[in-house]
Amino acid sequence: MRTIRLLMVGLGNVGQGFLTILSEQKQSLETHYGLNISVVGVNDLRMGSLADSKGIPIQNLLAAAAKGDLSTLSAEQKGFTVEEMLDLVDYDGLVEASYTNLQTGEPATNYIRKALASGKHVVTTNKGPIALHYAELQALAKQNGVQIGFEGTVMSGTPTLFLGMNWLRAAEIQRIQGIFNGTTNFILTKMEEGKEYAEALAEAQRLGYAEADPTGDVEGYDAAGKVVILANVLMGKSIAMSDVDRQGITHLTSTDIQNAQREGKRWKLIGTIEMVEGTIKASVKPLMLPLSNPLAQVMGATNAVTYTTRYLGEVTLVGAGAGRLETGYALLADLLSIYRKN
Repeated sequence: MRTIRLLMVGLGNVGQGFLTILSEQKQSLETHYGLNISVVGVNDLRMGSLADSKGIPIQNLLAAAAKGDLSTLSAEQKGFTVEEMLDLVDYDGLVEASYTNLQTGEPATNYIRKALASGKHVVTTNKGPIALHYAELQALAKQNGVQIGFEGTVMSGTPTLFLGMNWLRAAEIQRIQGIFNGTTNFILTKMEEGKEYAEALAEAQRLGYAEADPTGDVEGYDAAGKVVILANVLMGKSIAMSDVDRQGITHLTSTDIQNAQREGKRWKLIGTIEMVEGTIKASVKPLMLPLSNPLAQVMGATNAVTYTTRYLGEVTLVGAGAGRLETGYALLADLLSIYRKN
């Protein structure tokens, strides 16, 4: 039995989802993978920090997280910064699930750099570091003989990047199109049911799909970050957020929705990456898709991606694009992928 000692940065919905799965799948992980996964340190901006070389009981962590306060738990060390935790605690891998910053990627990028530079594996669901600093972080990981997993940065735990990197790369991916933001897809679905934009947005906010400030979703920034990740990881070219031709859905009206219906089409916010004369063209914009297009049939908060390949034609993957357990599972899947190779 091999013990993997983890540090965690961020204990919000995703971090708690990851711990829930670890708790429920403990026996399966030991039986099928020969792994005992132990959490030896946690740092959360709101809840506090603690570390213990013997491991922190996961059920205790979950109970404390539910109350929003880690200070009640007993541990060898408490009250340190993330940087101090990375320096002082003996660990094997970093689970990075803090808040996303698509402007600078910080502070998460610095945490990931520090872990990789010290020869530790990293798994993250944070779009910022991967969208903005992918090439640098991959080079740093390779230089130090470790790996960085980031499946959860695109379509949550749905194996979008895994499929592209491990199965379709040799099929020669020529174009990628997808619905990469569940909030906007939910809003467009509700507008097709007869709601105005503002009403549909309010419902998305009430259900927790949209933030109080929905700009990142409805103006296409979130989807653009995922488009950049897909382009850089799967298309062999380096692009930046500024290279994405981005347009959101805020200008769409119920009349636009009805006009599309009359034409046998449906509006979707679509991210597209394709090679045009040796150059990557990337965009996020509302498109009217014919109902025969598989992406047109994806409703609600669900995400989907269509890979157009030379040898297999079109391959479409549909699944969750967000969620506590779904994104938490991406962290576990990345860990299993790393430690099956080591």
